[in-house]
Amino acid sequence: MALKFWKRKKKPENKPVNVDNTEEQFDEENKIKGLRVNLLIIIFGGVALLVAGIMFYLLIIQGAFGRIEIDEIAPTEKNIKAALEERTQVALLYSGFTENILPEGSTWISDIVSTWENFLNSHKVKYDLITDLDIEVGVLSKYKLLIAPGAKAISDREKVQIRKFLKKGGSLFATTGIATFSPDGKWDGWNFFTEVFGLKFTKEIDPEEGTRRIHTIRGNLPITAGVPTGYTLNIATWDRPIYAEVLEPRTIQASYWYDFRHERGLVLENIQKSAGIAYGTYGKGRFVWYGFELNSVIGGQEDYIYFDRLFTSSLNWLLYRPTVQFIDWPSPYVAAAIFVPVIDKEPQNFKNLSALSSFTDFTSSIFTSVDNVNLLKKQLRNVSQTRDIGLIVDLGYKESLLDTTNKLSSLDEQRAVILNAKNLADSVLGTKVTKIMPLYGFFDKSTLQVMSQNDMDVIFADSLIDRLVPKTEIYGGKKILVISNTSRDDYVILRDFHLKEPEFQEYTYYEDIDRIKFTGGLYILKIHTDGQLRAENIAVLKKVLKYLQEKNIWVTSIDGLKDWWFRKHGVEIRLDVRSKRRLAVEISNPSDDDMYNFVVKIFINKPVYNVKLSSDIINTKIDEYKYDNKTQILYLYVDKLESHDTRSLLVDYENINEKK
Repeated sequence: MALKFWKRKKKPENKPVNVDNTEEQFDEENKIKGLRVNLLIIIFGGVALLVAGIMFYLLIIQGAFGRIEIDEIAPTEKNIKAALEERTQVALLYSGFTENILPEGSTWISDIVSTWENFLNSHKVKYDLITDLDIEVGVLSKYKLLIAPGAKAISDREKVQIRKFLKKGGSLFATTGIATFSPDGKWDGWNFFTEVFGLKFTKEIDPEEGTRRIHTIRGNLPITAGVPTGYTLNIATWDRPIYAEVLEPRTIQASYWYDFRHERGLVLENIQKSAGIAYGTYGKGRFVWYGFELNSVIGGQEDYIYFDRLFTSSLNWLLYRPTVQFIDWPSPYVAAAIFVPVIDKEPQNFKNLSALSSFTDFTSSIFTSVDNVNLLKKQLRNVSQTRDIGLIVDLGYKESLLDTTNKLSSLDEQRAVILNAKNLADSVLGTKVTKIMPLYGFFDKSTLQVMSQNDMDVIFADSLIDRLVPKTEIYGGKKILVISNTSRDDYVILRDFHLKEPEFQEYTYYEDIDRIKFTGGLYILKIHTDGQLRAENIAVLKKVLKYLQEKNIWVTSIDGLKDWWFRKHGVEIRLDVRSKRRLAVEISNPSDDDMYNFVVKIFINKPVYNVKLSSDIINTKIDEYKYDNKTQILYLYVDKLESHDTRSLLVDYENINEKK
């Protein structure tokens, strides 16, 4: 029937049927019909596979880079052009107006600009060199960041353009007394400086006051990420660096010129009036101001390494690039403190320590000389059950780090002194002494070599004065914690300052505590048996210890500090920008010790919302976190990171400027 039906449907009217060819024609026709059906399936199947492929591709892209809009990756003319033509974001001003008011033949501006060019090139930052006239005609609208080094002479038209640039969201990196002169060399005052930066000029540093000044950097700030808390840069005074005071809450002080070791006066007041670096906002824009020129930074290799980190973090903040930082202290503390009693002269006053028994958090090490170990055998043996005993040893005399007349003892001499003291103390106390304090405050590589060879791991010295946090030295494959004297001890307060009244003593201690808290460093309360441990001075000491307890300061022992610092430096953190809506953070602990209770600050550096933390690795623990909209900082609270463990995290967010 089917055959006849086919013949009937396909038979031509006037053409005879060839019965012999019927089978062949039937097969051919079925092939044609089957081919038509398969083409349709192939077309629809191909489309489905294409859509599935696109969806799969988008899922892969989203898995790696977070949420991506189709129009952001589509091969449109706009996207292709953006990929091929990378926009130069930075403009570097060569201030011809400033050069014109300088003495004839001066190369000051060209030298400064040349230094900036070297820094930018070393960081692979593309920039355009522009002039004052370029700014006047509105060229800044093309850029995200204006760098204005040494630009003391600025025209009124330039000021208008710079203000407009900042108000619309641009960034400004400036140095010293920007816009304090007119192009014709007339004094223009500090109005622009105060209006834009929210700072009040305090004074210039006269080179006659000294050829260099130390400049102390605050810790835990977005523009100081990677620089040790309290690190002191050496700044030459030939360019007359500037002191300033913060006037408005939109401006944050990031450093100070005040030197607590050599300057008198009210500490906090002097710190507030001696800002040397500040950052903040003006309109929708941002600024960073240095009170010195880059050419003025002097010192050794380490100084340039840390200044380079400061420079990099400043650039990142101005260009809205993220940075990451490990908080120095356990959560939730902003600073730390240790209590260091020293048995020196009048050793009988050692017994007055018992009056401080209520301050259990201050259990720490006691330092003493070998002579006093023999004198106080019974008392120290009892104390060594709950406190470590450190030894005061004579390693030679130096007046200062710059002293070239005197020198420390040789390696063999230091070895003999240290081992004789250690062996005697070990036998008397029935314990192993691992801490030393140089009598005159200085040590060298020979000291570290002897300590490494004899399992000693803490040295308390004055040699390290360039930071307000400890430093880890690696010698002979072993870690040694170097602790600097970061504050005024009782000898300074009672002898040098001649402060007899208890309230004056208390206030001086309080000032130092507040200074350390402001900077974010380590406060060391070092007191002596012939000083604050005298019976008549114990009441003041109790008040100081109580004041410490009332602050958000981690009070710990030297061993507690050592354990934390060694563990902290075993943790490594990496940050990678995956896309404009995602960051990847990797926290690893390659050391043999577990790490507990630490905080990682991720400076997202741009206004975002809907911040979420996740991981692209199954079973990765997601720790507690908090995002601060005001500071644009994501706080990650890690309760435990086991030895040789790595935590890979993804930070996803939405950009406020994309909000519909």
